[in-house]
Amino acid sequence: MNIEKGKRGREKGKTLEQHVDDEATRVLLPPSPFSLPSSPVVHSLGLVDYQTTWDAMKAFTAARTADTRDEIWLLQHPPTYTQGLAGLSEHLLNPTAIPVVKIDRGGQITYHGPGQIVAYCLLDMRRCKIGVRELVNVMENAVIALLADYGIQAVNRVDAPGVYVNGAKIAALGLKIKTGYCYHGLSFNVDMDLTPFNNINPCGYQGLQVTQARALGITASINELQAQLAQNLIHGLQRHS
Repeated sequence: MNIEKGKRGREKGKTLEQHVDDEATRVLLPPSPFSLPSSPVVHSLGLVDYQTTWDAMKAFTAARTADTRDEIWLLQHPPTYTQGLAGLSEHLLNPTAIPVVKIDRGGQITYHGPGQIVAYCLLDMRRCKIGVRELVNVMENAVIALLADYGIQAVNRVDAPGVYVNGAKIAALGLKIKTGYCYHGLSFNVDMDLTPFNNINPCGYQGLQVTQARALGITASINELQAQLAQNLIHGLQRHS
């Protein structure tokens, strides 16, 4: 769930493909003969270990068939840094007791912790009739629409996928795409300890500020916001099916 930027900014301005695992950029998605059987199944999993969840996503994707129903997993993680395939160690500024997990999405380093909604989208992209750019837009717009419901104006950035409020990042994203199936997704800061972000260059960007819903005056519970986010994601996907 990161944005990739190289040393001294030499990679600034890289496009979407750097936020998705390289394998995704090599996969051309032909039309699928299968129609979307129904809306994704939504699971609310609570606070769950990162490694266990990542292993479960990989296993689900490896085992799925053309008839497997898509799923959205809503959850929170204990304090964890995750570093994408292209991640540079220099973006971890101050190593701490928080574990760093090197994973298979694109991008650089980010932080997950309690009070942050993580939405993992396990989708058959061919069946959804959606490409990488469109899926990124769906995820970003789901957060933007949610914030708009509370009177908060948020924007995305073509050069740095994610959602921003007054220049500070409130949602990050990253994907792994394999043989037309995707997993990973987005993280949305709600009511968390933001201090661990000080130990990294968030998403590979030096000095990037982060914010969260509670700091913007949103008092809705994390469960309410999860439900709204899931609804927005499903509506966005349905527009492509």
